[in-house]
Amino acid sequence: MKYGPDDQVERDAPAAPFEQLAGILRARLERGDWKPNRAMPSENALADHYELSRPTVRRALATLTQEGLVYAIAGRGTFAAERAPQAPGDAAE
Repeated sequence: MKYGPDDQVERDAPAAPFEQLAGILRARLERGDWKPNRAMPSENALADHYELSRPTVRRALATLTQEGLVYAIAGRGTFAAERAPQAPGDAAE
């Protein structure tokens, strides 16, 4: 399922909360809410905003890290990764 940047996590949805959050954050990154190499909100801030536990937020961020969309620096936070420019004609998913 595709998530929009303004969606909220739904407790009764078939997808796990961490998957929903990863999709929402992915959409926010695509929209440009966080510029490359700039800090994203902390795990605590995301947990509060989306009313989730920190381990759920951490799992969503780990998913985005594996996809190369974000990176973490110990003691500093999570940052939006540089995005490779899309070639003309590349279809968006």
